[in-house]
Amino acid sequence: MTELTTPYYLIDENKLEKNLKIIEQVREASGAKSVLALKCFSTWCVFDLMRKYLDGTTSSSLFEARLGYEKFGKEVHAYSVAFSEKEVKSVKKFADKIIFNSISQFTNYYQNAGSMKLGLRINPGISYSHFDLADPARKYSRLGVSDKKEIIKIAPLLSGIMFHFNCENDDFENLSSSIDLIGENYGTLLENMEWVSFGGGLFFTKDGYPLDQFCKKLKAFSEKFDIQVYLEPGEAAITGCAELVTTILDIVHNDIDIAIVDASVEAHTLDHLIYHTNPGIAFPEPGSHPIMIAGRTCLAGDVFGEYRLKTPLKIGSEVRIADAAGYTMVKKNWFNGIAMPAIVVRRLDGAVEIVQKFGYKDFKRSLS
Repeated sequence: MTELTTPYYLIDENKLEKNLKIIEQVREASGAKSVLALKCFSTWCVFDLMRKYLDGTTSSSLFEARLGYEKFGKEVHAYSVAFSEKEVKSVKKFADKIIFNSISQFTNYYQNAGSMKLGLRINPGISYSHFDLADPARKYSRLGVSDKKEIIKIAPLLSGIMFHFNCENDDFENLSSSIDLIGENYGTLLENMEWVSFGGGLFFTKDGYPLDQFCKKLKAFSEKFDIQVYLEPGEAAITGCAELVTTILDIVHNDIDIAIVDASVEAHTLDHLIYHTNPGIAFPEPGSHPIMIAGRTCLAGDVFGEYRLKTPLKIGSEVRIADAAGYTMVKKNWFNGIAMPAIVVRRLDGAVEIVQKFGYKDFKRSLS
């Protein structure tokens, strides 16, 4: 690894496959299919591996739907909070299903979708999220339809419905109760559908998650309503499989020691800045030496966090930011013009491959 220049995202296929095998186990035990949520992770250099375990992709835009079609294959579910008419006409070239977010979107554009299978996102009025920012059923939510009477009117034109109402939900009892409530409130509608999606945000690949109960719940729901269940794993598929590898450029002292690395929270792990969270450190290991680790942009709050590490840090030390796959690479940006991390993959056989590098021309092109 010494020939690699930091910063770079390092994806470990063996760690990725661990999650994928759990997803495969869920399909085999419950019958539920899983489509990768590209909004969370769309780094297609590992799609050859992911394709073996997942049934396709789900998108939030025309571009994501096209990427899923071209680089992943299998099923392509196309959803957007708001499509334009032109996008609906274009997306049918790539997608198997198109899922509309509102009655007005459906009414205005369903005829443009041709013979595609049509779906509708429903807001069930319940949700699970640690953050109001990400709560699909927050007050005044624009995500999905809540008026049952309006849903029933267009139901004969639908092949399926989608309930995306969770965010990082690792509480099986909460999910189980929510699925029961959906069955009670929408049973008549479900009985006339071919498929239902429970969306993403279900952390069923977490260590200790009650997979057997989860699978039984999904299978029972599918059998009760004679319906194909879909899951849309994003972070569940890729959690723990990647790191952002950085090097310390300087250490300054202002009441505490502050290590400045050659990466940035705002540019390279933006989700942590948005949600006011701190990433873990994969290396060095935890210990007794206190240190703040910060990014190199001019943003005063460009700080990864305060840590206690096993090894005292110095200029030139390597620091690995943990869990840098979900909602990271898809949000990276050129703020301050700092170096965009390369994308590196450690393949299943241990070989390390640099699959993408970025330079000045990419920076210049991004700004026109």
